[in-house]
Amino acid sequence: MKLVNDFDSYKLIDLGNGMKLEKWGDITLYRPDPQVIWDKDIDLRDVDAIYHRSNKGGGNWEIKNKDIPSRWQIKYHNLVFNIKLMGFKHTGLFPEQAYNWNSIIKKIKEAGRPVKVLNLFAYTGAASVAALSAGASVVHVDSSKGMVDWAKENVQASGLSDRPIRFLVDDVIKFVKREIRRGNKYDIIIMDPPSFGRGANGEVWSLENNLFELVKLCNELLSNDPLMFLINSYTTGISKTILENILNITINKEYEGIVSSDELGIPCENGLILPCGIFAKWENKL
Repeated sequence: MKLVNDFDSYKLIDLGNGMKLEKWGDITLYRPDPQVIWDKDIDLRDVDAIYHRSNKGGGNWEIKNKDIPSRWQIKYHNLVFNIKLMGFKHTGLFPEQAYNWNSIIKKIKEAGRPVKVLNLFAYTGAASVAALSAGASVVHVDSSKGMVDWAKENVQASGLSDRPIRFLVDDVIKFVKREIRRGNKYDIIIMDPPSFGRGANGEVWSLENNLFELVKLCNELLSNDPLMFLINSYTTGISKTILENILNITINKEYEGIVSSDELGIPCENGLILPCGIFAKWENKL
């Protein structure tokens, strides 16, 4: 498992009762996590907000501290991210992804040449910000205008607004097919596909039904000398080995490289480790 140990402005404080106690900068949150299946007494006296699940689906935030801002910022080294309390327990950032941000930054800086990055299902743009900070040009694609606007805010907060990035609100598969017809190529392709979703015009996405097709299509977008192809997933029931298999029978058939996979995790201050999804990546041979 790959752990993130240097995210100084994010702390995982305690785990129990299906919940995690976290500190995001100066704000302490208590919210659900499906991996936490044990009971534990947790001190909630200093909590600023608690997310309560609803039996009908979804849930709501209970604001304990009336002075909590509608948004605030946290930093990971030189990267700055805007944090907000979203309707479905999220905050707009997944701290465990810092491991992948570091991999992307390292690959770009070691390339010694201009690097083009395509970020699909790009959400609020943390990976886009990381790639920009390393000197790459980025195309950022997500079907949600709200998430794309949030990504723009993160790029601005990190002082990278003058860097080359295109933001697109689009269905990922349709966009990739158009890019193939245009003949555009990328050195790094990143994707964080949801289990299920809808495109900008109501197109239905299912990871089980559409991921393999998408990766095959993306094979046609890689440059002659690609650097990395990264798939991240939080879908229950999908093993990291499945993602590795997909890369082996697609990208690695066309380009000689190394395929690897692993879990991501965050160490907790109580000594436990919280698993946080999986990833698989193809990398060029140095």
